[in-house]
Amino acid sequence: MAKEIWKPGNMLYPLPVAMVSVADKEGKANIITIAWAGTVCTNPPMVSISVRPERYSYGILKETGEFVLNLTTRSLVYAADYCGVKSGREVDKYKELGLTPVAAEQVKAPLIGESPVNLECRVQQVLPLGSHHMFVAQVVAVQADGKYMDGQRKFHLEQADPVVYSHGAYFACGEQLGTFGYSVSRKPVKK
Repeated sequence: MAKEIWKPGNMLYPLPVAMVSVADKEGKANIITIAWAGTVCTNPPMVSISVRPERYSYGILKETGEFVLNLTTRSLVYAADYCGVKSGREVDKYKELGLTPVAAEQVKAPLIGESPVNLECRVQQVLPLGSHHMFVAQVVAVQADGKYMDGQRKFHLEQADPVVYSHGAYFACGEQLGTFGYSVSRKPVKK
């Protein structure tokens, strides 16, 4: 099978679709959709988001050093797309989309109540990298919707119908194919 040679680019797909909520010093909230997000470290728990400096939320992030990373589901995909193409300079996205701002425990930015998982974050470092600046942040609190918790206190995000982004399109996550370590497990794999 022959491979095509393409110009260098970011082809690490699919990506999580994250709705990042922020609030300025006066308390005005905004939501920006980020596909450039990821895990950085386990201990301490850290994540990164990359934002273009011309985006409205960039200035708020720089000013406050706080944000909430809200995971996106099938029921939030329209809102996620809207928050990625509309500017908070022009519209109140919570109001326009009927989303519920919920007070966070550790940061001033509100959560998105409809999101099944909310990661409250404090920026530790900003790295100017070119078209985007990376905000490396410590996760200072996590809120998870209890309706996805089972009797053994295991969280089932798959029941919330999470979505991913790939090449300009949103996709629902599919079936489970295995669990961490199943390739070396001595127990038979359930299918």
